[in-house]
Parts: sequence; structure tokens; C-alpha cells
Amino acid sequence: MIFPAHPEPGCGCERLVGGCDGAPVGRCSSLMRTSPASIPSKGQSRGRPEAVAFTRSELTRILSVYGYFVAAGEWRDYAIDSLQDAAVFSIFRRASELPLYRIEKRPALARKQGAWVVVSMTGAVLKRGQDLAQVLKIFDRQKLKLAT
Repeated sequence: MIFPAHPEPGCGCERLVGGCDGAPVGRCSSLMRTSPASIPSKGQSRGRPEAVAFTRSELTRILSVYGYFVAAGEWRDYAIDSLQDAAVFSIFRRASELPLYRIEKRPALARKQGAWVVVSMTGAVLKRGQDLAQVLKIFDRQKLKLAT
């Protein structure tokens, strides 16, 4: 069997068992390596828009509210989803149920209605706004109910 000419001299495939001659037809480690230029950088993508995600400070605020209700025994589980158009923090009473609340970050709506939305289990929008701290104040009423 005749193998095609080696595509890249000095690629290091001779370190493999049998070298290029031991590789399958038309295959060598140089074909399987990825050049740094072909790997997308952080700001670059391969034709897909990047998913929306929470920043560390946003997650800190959300988790502080979540922690308060976990300590009170009201909430027990959460999920974080990073979608192409939104980042969603879902809050569950039990893991097997539908989420009680969804805190959504939708940057596309930032100029129109506000990037932040709190949605109830029924799909009703409870609060919407530009600032996460203002949107999370919807849970202050529930904190007062727990205190009494």
C-alpha cells in the first residue's frame, strides 16, 4: 500500500508507533493537530453568537437573595441557563417541580423595557427594569412575610 506524501515535514509524527507509515491512509498527527489560528479567541465565534451569561457581581446579588430564602426553608434548588438571547436563573421549591421564579437577563431588551425580568411560575412578569437591584426588590415583600 502506498501512502500519500507527508503533508508537513518535521511534524513529530515519527514519535507515534510506526511514524507516518503506521498511520492510516492520508492521516498523520499533523492533520489531527489544530493550529492556534483556527481556535476562536474569547471574542470570536464560529458563526454562532455567544451565549448571554451572568457576571460575577450579578450572580452574587442573585445568590444572596436565594441564600436568604434557602435559610428560611422556602427554596431548595436552582438552575442557571445561558442561552443565545438570555441568561436565566430558575428558582425551585423542589427539584422535581417547575420553577417558582425565573430571573432573566435579556440584553436585547435593555433599551426598550429593561434587561432584567422576574417571571412567576405562571409566566406572569412580576417586575421588569434596567437595574438588577431594583428588580430583586420584588422579593423584599416576601422577606417581610417570612419575618412575621
